[in-house]
Amino acid sequence: MQVHPYLNFDGRCEEALDFYRRALGAEVTMLMRFKESPEPGMLSPGSENKVMHARFRIGESTVMASDGRCKGQTNFQGISLSLTAPDDAEAERRFAALADGGQVQMPLTKTFFSSRFGMVADRFGVTWMVIVGA
Repeated sequence: MQVHPYLNFDGRCEEALDFYRRALGAEVTMLMRFKESPEPGMLSPGSENKVMHARFRIGESTVMASDGRCKGQTNFQGISLSLTAPDDAEAERRFAALADGGQVQMPLTKTFFSSRFGMVADRFGVTWMVIVGA
């Protein structure tokens, strides 16, 4: 059994996928637009080219995403994605990339449990906890 995060970007999914490609080296492994759906009832006017479903990989992890209802109002609350970096330099690089256009919630710093840990909400409002693994 596996659990995968599913992020709804409410109309900004393709922009988010491009951002995660640059910031985290994400690889999009599947992308389906609403216009490609065999169920015509899922298509609302103006959403033809929006992302109905996407799957991407960050390292060994799979994340799924969609444009959802395409209203442009993302709301990620009560959940964070944790990104484990192999060393301090990689943690600093990834943290800075995620912080570009976002908001640092806790600066990346040495803690009692890791040589680097920090929290940042990216430009889409997704909260990331960046940590260097033991």
